[in-house]
Amino acid sequence: MTTESLTTTPKSAARVARSVLVGIGAFTAVGIYVLVSSLGLGLWTSLGPGPGLFPFAMGGVLVAMALVWLVQELRRPSETAEGVDRGLVVAVVVSLAILASVMDLLGFQLSTFLFLMYHLKLRGRRTWVTSLIIALAGSVGAFYAFNYGLNVALPVSAFPLLNTIGL
Repeated sequence: MTTESLTTTPKSAARVARSVLVGIGAFTAVGIYVLVSSLGLGLWTSLGPGPGLFPFAMGGVLVAMALVWLVQELRRPSETAEGVDRGLVVAVVVSLAILASVMDLLGFQLSTFLFLMYHLKLRGRRTWVTSLIIALAGSVGAFYAFNYGLNVALPVSAFPLLNTIGL
């Protein structure tokens, strides 16, 4: 037996950071809220899936992901950053507020395209080609998937010129 083994103290078990637990709790709370709210919309109708089925599934996925995150953190806590990039948080919140405020004016496709381009090209520093492809696929693809695939009307532009070209 060496003196080193007697004098060293065992490493204390790593703890999950409070901010991580708050994040997990917030995801769980939002997921539960979506689950409960979607029940009021109806999960099933006589014709098939009801308007609450998709939100119910997404709420369930959110809660499940939060539980998986909690298990991962309990097994091996992640190292937390020293500080939060407040600029990024402000940029995301402000850009989401702008997106919500201009969507009825510019329509879903154009406003979502601009939102994605801002975050991909300016904030994420992606290449122009990558940013354009992802922004086009995300905005136009989501519009057609919801409008024609799910039969859910998304806002179109209030400007006649943009409206005539399908935006």
